Amino acid sequence: MSKLCSPSVDRLFEAILDLQSVEECYRFFEDICTIKEVQEMAQRLDTAILLDEGMNYQTISQQVGISTATISRVNKCLVYGSEGYRMAIDRLKENKG
Repeated sequence: MSKLCSPSVDRLFEAILDLQSVEECYRFFEDICTIKEVQEMAQRLDTAILLDEGMNYQTISQQVGISTATISRVNKCLVYGSEGYRMAIDRLKENKG
């Protein structure tokens, strides 16, 4: 079980799952997070996608505007984590195809 697991986090994730469009996600995340927090999460997902495509750290750093330390952390999660990035990347690919 995840270290994050709690009734409060369950409620947050349930609220996110109940959002029905990208527009609703924008509205919710603009209220619950700072702009910087949302941008940082988006950068991490972009980084995971680029790592999955085989791009090197320097190119990702220049393209995404993220530090190589953060890229390393994302890579560690992608390779050894709880498969969250993998699941998201695979589903994004499925939805595009």
